[in-house]
Amino acid sequence: MRAGGFRIRVAGAADVAGVVALERGIMEAPHWAEGEYAAIVRADNAGGAVRRGFFVAEGEGRRLLGFAVGKVIGSDTEGVAELESVAVETSARRGGVGRALCAAVAKWCGEQGAAALELEVRAGSVGAIALYSGLGFVVAGRRAGYYFAPVEDALLMRLDLIGDE
Repeated sequence: MRAGGFRIRVAGAADVAGVVALERGIMEAPHWAEGEYAAIVRADNAGGAVRRGFFVAEGEGRRLLGFAVGKVIGSDTEGVAELESVAVETSARRGGVGRALCAAVAKWCGEQGAAALELEVRAGSVGAIALYSGLGFVVAGRRAGYYFAPVEDALLMRLDLIGDE
């Protein structure tokens, strides 16, 4: 998979069950109800106040390797988007899948008019922090005790999507 043996695409209804199964197998992934993912793929994101982009990475044989969800609120370039969820199958990590998923969300958020993309990450998630830093995210704050099981601080990270003009 390191040589780009995967592709990123917009998620569809047929992906929902696989996404739920994948995220249930990843302890650190946010665990959403299946209906939440289904609602995202059913939503008409054209011009709404809240829009979500939902992307999957698939490898050989259409095997699901990971997914990411981004959210944009508002429609002007003052808006800030959120990288809500990124999860990559353990065996596919460190092969560019997470980076490609995050890049797809960032590109989509920029196309939706967001000025910046923000996320929260466990302060002890060294690999995830390195991934986000490598994409240009910078630490913008900290939330003490934000996560539980185990209790851990969250780092707030931000990526500006609109450069100086």
